[in-house]
Amino acid sequence: MNRNELKEFLDEKAALYNRPSFIENDPIQIPHMFSKKEDIEIAGFLVASIAWGNRKMIINNGKKLIELMDNAPHDFITNHVVEDLDRFDCFKHRTFNEIDCVTFIKALRNIYINHNGLEKIFTINQGNETMHESISSFRDVFFEIPHWVRTRKHVADPRTKSAAKRINMFLRWMVRNDKCGVDFGIWKDIPTSKLSCPLDVHTGNIARKLGLIERKQNDLKALMELDTNLRIFDPKDPVKYDFALFGLGAFESF
Repeated sequence: MNRNELKEFLDEKAALYNRPSFIENDPIQIPHMFSKKEDIEIAGFLVASIAWGNRKMIINNGKKLIELMDNAPHDFITNHVVEDLDRFDCFKHRTFNEIDCVTFIKALRNIYINHNGLEKIFTINQGNETMHESISSFRDVFFEIPHWVRTRKHVADPRTKSAAKRINMFLRWMVRNDKCGVDFGIWKDIPTSKLSCPLDVHTGNIARKLGLIERKQNDLKALMELDTNLRIFDPKDPVKYDFALFGLGAFESF
C-alpha cells in the first residue's frame, strides 16, 4: 500500500483499539483503579516498570504490588517506615525481585519528597524534539540514592541506545489526552509531539512488515526511525499509532 493508504489503515486500527475495552486486558487497568493524580502516576510507573513477559502475569503481579502498598501508592511511598518494607520480601516478577522493589520504593520516596514528584522531573528536563534526554535525566535522579547495581538494569537509558520501551509506555499513559478513555492525560506540560512509540516485539515486527523500520534490532536507532515515520502521519500525536501496531501484532497476528 502507498503512504496515504498506510496512514488510513493505521488510523483505522488505532481507533479500533484506542477505546475503553482495551483497558480490561492491559496493564493500564492498574492505574485506572485510582483517581488521585499521584496514585495514578506511581501505580502507572511501577506497573510499566514490570511490563515485560506474559500480560496476565504482569497484571497479576502489578495488582499484588499495589496491594502490598495498602492500595494507596502515594501515601505508602511518602509515609512508609523501614519495617514496612519487609513485606516485599515475597515479591518477584521475572528478574525484578525484592531488592529491586525496595529500591524503587526508596527512589520514588526521594522523588516525591525532594523533587516534587515524577511529573516535575520529566517536565523540567525535556529535550527539543523527543523525551530521550528527559528519560536519561530522570534515570540519574532515580538512582541518586544508595542502591544495588543490579537494579539499574530495570530503568532504561537512551544514552546506552536503549529504546526505553517501558518508560515510553508510561509517558504515553500520563501525557496523551484524546478523550478516548485509555490514556490519562494528567501531565499537561509535555506535548504529545515529543512522545515515542513503546517499541517492543509486537510493534517492532509489525512496523518492519509495514516498512516503517528497516533496522533489525529494537534499539534507539530503530525507535528514531519509527518515530520519524509516524510523525509524518501525525506530527502532533504520533504515538497514537502504538495502539495500531500493538493491536495488529498482539491481537490480529498481522
